[in-house]
Amino acid sequence: MINFQTENIKFTLKNKTLLKTWIKSIIDKKKQNSGEITFIFCSDAYLLNINKQYLHHNTYTDIVTFDYSTDNLVKVSKLGNFKKKGKASRTISGDIFISIDRIKENAEKYSKTFGNELNRVIIHGILHLLGYTDKTKAAKEEMTKQENSCLNLLKKIQIG
Repeated sequence: MINFQTENIKFTLKNKTLLKTWIKSIIDKKKQNSGEITFIFCSDAYLLNINKQYLHHNTYTDIVTFDYSTDNLVKVSKLGNFKKKGKASRTISGDIFISIDRIKENAEKYSKTFGNELNRVIIHGILHLLGYTDKTKAAKEEMTKQENSCLNLLKKIQIG
């Protein structure tokens, strides 16, 4: 189940059904299962508080992902590749906090539309739940490659 909610801001997410279809298709494509995933759209101040309280980072960020996935897979590379451990696949679950303030600022900074930047950050959180990281240069490059691939899939879903 994929849920969308807000904390301390007024924000209405458009195309919820399309986004849920897209997210589920990415999880299916990665041969994993969709559990409960909640996106919480919030302000910079709210996410800064989360970042300080739980990650001990005193910096603004566009996203914080808390992974509650059940892990029946073994990571086989630092780029987020998995192989099955036994017969079961992984069930993806988590809370993904997204700062709408950061999305607006980054969209302007990178000359992107608000919608494009929001979709990139949404799928970035899903990729974290799928096991991808962005802590090294190589991992960041792989994350960006995966984001672009996922955004292309969204375009195909929208057209189809």
